[in-house]
Amino acid sequence: MAERNVIIIGGGLVGSLAACYFAKRGWKVDLYEKRQDVRQPEHSCLVEHRSINLAISERGFSALRRLDPLLEARVRELAIPMRGRMIHSLDGRQTSQAYDVFGKHINSVGRNALIKILLDAASSYSRVTLHFSHELVDADFDSRRVTLRNAETNHQFDANADLIVGADGAYSRVRQRMMTKVMMNYSQTYIEHGYCEFSMGPTNGEFAMSPNHLHIWPRGSFMLIALPNPDKTFTCTLFMPWRQFDLIKTSAEAVEFFRAKFPDALGLMGEESMCAEYARNPKGSLVYVKCSPHTYKNRAVILGDAAHAMVPFYGQGMNCGFEDVERLDEIMLNALQASGIESTETTQLTDEQLLSALDEYSATRAADTDAIVDLALDNYVEMRARVVSYSYLLRKQLEGLLHRLFPTVVIPLYTMVSFTSIPYAAVIRQWDRQTLWLHRSIYAATATVVLGTGLVSAQLLGMRMPTLSEIARAFSHKH
Repeated sequence: MAERNVIIIGGGLVGSLAACYFAKRGWKVDLYEKRQDVRQPEHSCLVEHRSINLAISERGFSALRRLDPLLEARVRELAIPMRGRMIHSLDGRQTSQAYDVFGKHINSVGRNALIKILLDAASSYSRVTLHFSHELVDADFDSRRVTLRNAETNHQFDANADLIVGADGAYSRVRQRMMTKVMMNYSQTYIEHGYCEFSMGPTNGEFAMSPNHLHIWPRGSFMLIALPNPDKTFTCTLFMPWRQFDLIKTSAEAVEFFRAKFPDALGLMGEESMCAEYARNPKGSLVYVKCSPHTYKNRAVILGDAAHAMVPFYGQGMNCGFEDVERLDEIMLNALQASGIESTETTQLTDEQLLSALDEYSATRAADTDAIVDLALDNYVEMRARVVSYSYLLRKQLEGLLHRLFPTVVIPLYTMVSFTSIPYAAVIRQWDRQTLWLHRSIYAATATVVLGTGLVSAQLLGMRMPTLSEIARAFSHKH
């Protein structure tokens, strides 16, 4: 069979991982990235202040492990374990909330370091060619052609491929072109909150706070968080409604705000440093995207934020994007093996088999990505408000106890999302069943206590004991 080639638009985290996977499966890969090569020292600033630190968990590690266990090990060496949330009260008290009763944890990793590792990994494959400073101008999927422009020379040219992969982010041009070819259900929503990054330096050469926690200052309608870095700094991010950002117009007002809402964090950041970063660092917007399908015939597929941008509050954006790549590879490889071919090179798929594989990927993956987009949005409310509520803490304790007693029957939501590879849509279904069961159990226990108290009181007062049928009717919905 003639050599197959794939063009990947977007050389970020997901695009570079996809390049590795396709090369491993025998494809010739051309990856086009509109930015310059961030591995070069003069261009490393291109990834700074673009987002909060990354939290990598099981789904992300699983995708790295499937590609190459040594690559997973290399990333783990850079990661800092975060075993729980550290909640900072207004009075300075700190309360630790473990993520998992069995000690499982998520990991903080710098975006800059991770993208360099993945680009190096892609470069190590002889079948991969990386093209920086190239942006997509147009795409004609039916003729399997893309038009690109070299930003440095302004030269425009066409390139052809058997498959076109869009990994070009939330504002994906590949997705935009795909929408002209398929009846795509699509939504893009900006939330009313934005973010701004800050840094917190070491104290006496050591971490200023516990490095093994994700620190949260929950303040109801807004919050500050902090994630550790290998150089013993913290990357701090303020998430807040735009209307509150608009109220802070001067350095003095910024200091006054932090002193009132995050006094301990301000002391560790330093007023001068905080003010300088508040004035200098961009205020980013938060958007989420849902769309379906994720593919067009056997010609194109979108991955990562191009298919499902999400707000960052579950730490699953990158993990989900990596899982996209792993799932696509798994489905394509299964299709090959189902045809009786004993090979791991998916270039041997026929056009019909490739079409079937891409259709299966889109049909199964869209439901999962919609689910995690919704979960990420809801987790913002949990982080900035619910983590200090009595009902949340009570449920967390009860679920933790039940999970310890029945680890495969009752699984907390956070555990399912972060520490397993259960499909996101199935996570929500199981969570809903557990919630219903938990509510019914609490209702039954409460009813038993109330009924028992009533029966004892009735005996003491000399009243007749009710029959079993009368008790049944009392708790029946049919009266």
